[in-house]
Amino acid sequence: MTLMEFSMIPLDKGAHFSVYVARVLKIVDQSGLAYRLNPMGTVVEGEWPQLLDLLTQCMQDLEKDSERISLQVKFDVRKGVTNALETKIKSVQEKAGKVFRT
Repeated sequence: MTLMEFSMIPLDKGAHFSVYVARVLKIVDQSGLAYRLNPMGTVVEGEWPQLLDLLTQCMQDLEKDSERISLQVKFDVRKGVTNALETKIKSVQEKAGKVFRT
């Protein structure tokens, strides 16, 4: 299973991006993959081909009306692990003996 964290924004649309982030998140949500929105991006869990396909769909949607897009992506590829969105956080909290804000 792979975790992908990404942030994608059009640079030619001014200083406010929430309408574009919302468009991308609708695509993420419709993918059926597990995901978590955070203040700086979105983390999605899936298989490598699914994640690359999702990233492509999101980019193609923004390209419809944008000439310049900024994209940052991080991957965590780990064999034999599932539900990493939950288990990675739970593991840290257990080791700390404290529940952190997520």
